[in-house]
Amino acid sequence: MLTIIDKNNNARIDVTIYKHQVITMNFNTNLRLTPTSSLGIAVLVILFVVTTSYAQLTINITSIPSNTPANPSIHMAGNFNNWNPGSNAHKFVQSPDGTYKLTFSPNVGELKFKFTRGTWETVEGSSTGTFRPDRSYTYTGGIKTLNLTIDGWEGNSSAVSSASPQVSIMTDSFFIPQLNRYRKIWLYLPKTYQTTTEYFPVLYMHDGQNLFDKKTSFSGEWRVDETMDSLITKGHQPCIVVGIDNGGSQRLNEYSPWINAQYGGGQGDEYIDFIVKTLKPHIDDKYRTIRDANHTGIMGSSMGGLISSYAGVAYPDVFGKVGAFSPSYWFSPKAFSQVEERKVDPDSHNYLIAGDKEGGSQVTDLVKMYQTIIDNGGRLDHTYMVHHAYGTHSEKYWAGEFAKAYLWLFEVRSTSIDTKPIQNNAFQCVGSHIHIEDAYIGSDVNIIDTLGQTILTKYNVSETLGVDVNVNGIFIVSLQKEGISVSKTCFLGR
Repeated sequence: MLTIIDKNNNARIDVTIYKHQVITMNFNTNLRLTPTSSLGIAVLVILFVVTTSYAQLTINITSIPSNTPANPSIHMAGNFNNWNPGSNAHKFVQSPDGTYKLTFSPNVGELKFKFTRGTWETVEGSSTGTFRPDRSYTYTGGIKTLNLTIDGWEGNSSAVSSASPQVSIMTDSFFIPQLNRYRKIWLYLPKTYQTTTEYFPVLYMHDGQNLFDKKTSFSGEWRVDETMDSLITKGHQPCIVVGIDNGGSQRLNEYSPWINAQYGGGQGDEYIDFIVKTLKPHIDDKYRTIRDANHTGIMGSSMGGLISSYAGVAYPDVFGKVGAFSPSYWFSPKAFSQVEERKVDPDSHNYLIAGDKEGGSQVTDLVKMYQTIIDNGGRLDHTYMVHHAYGTHSEKYWAGEFAKAYLWLFEVRSTSIDTKPIQNNAFQCVGSHIHIEDAYIGSDVNIIDTLGQTILTKYNVSETLGVDVNVNGIFIVSLQKEGISVSKTCFLGR
């Protein structure tokens, strides 16, 4: 029981509090309570203190690695702050006993997080300095305390690099004049670069730390080098890959031209200008590259997917091939309005991908962007969209899908089917079904993916053909009946 007395006005309020909740509040006063009266202010203060203190999680870091630099600034990045590695709102305070303490008020639910020293380059790792998975804790509300230890810092070890011999660091201090900062640049040169005089397409990729080497990745690697080595060995188109490290605490700022009131942004124009006007001219001058847009791609995931989509629309004469993996279109509605206002170059190729397990509006936004591209100049046969039931927001998922995206974007796709929309009234694709008009009932149906592989053949099909639920994306559908062939490109799936 808590009692508030205003002697000047002969007023009294009795407040019953149990487990940080106000149970009852009894007023013994003839005064009118207002937010500006002394009694009213007292009530508001009580309500604020009680309600805010009820949702409170304290994390104590009781031990840090012996090789930690002196006076470290330790932060927590997680799904509650958009994985900001340098969030000042989630910075630990060092106690006299050498431990570190952070108290904050998260929402109820599963918390995923990692500790950093302010950037992703200084993220925690295992005791041997290798990658460690995200931490997880289910917060159920109330006042809770966690005591945790940091076993090691990623990269501070003799961990063996997983990078292919074809990978090198072009420089660890490439100057970005548009932003007045420096950045590490990775380079993948195919084996045939050294043994031939060929010129090669180029793919520019963001988050360079995560592309080639598990030793430097903060959440697993894409295995771009191993995948490219394997594809080239099988006879596929070789390519130069340029990896650009993210800017750590500047990542969100650099990967969006638009400002999000909560998370930042606003430096995306300068970042893309850096690639277009500084980095690409340097690469083209120093290496044997095919310089036109049809042989130049840009690709990234999450915020890297957002900035890749932006670059493809802003500079279609530079980037003719765009790979957007789990793109963060949620960051700003201007991602869609940019496409509507600037339109899509009909020669541009866009590959959009996301996972159903990513949560939020990820898949909904992906489908919306696909339709926005098609409605604003994008060609059906130049725009591919797919979302997988098993897909998560992770490097593991993106690594598994990289080869398909690369082949779709960079290889000339040819089939025996004419993909020009001939006699489009012969059938309609709706969701996971193909509805055949009366004149074509009894046709043989072939469904072909964008790599030219036949994934389904059905003979003598009646009015409607249901497609397997796992078929999801852009396909070429062909009908043959009595020597007549009708085909078109359409979307099949949910």
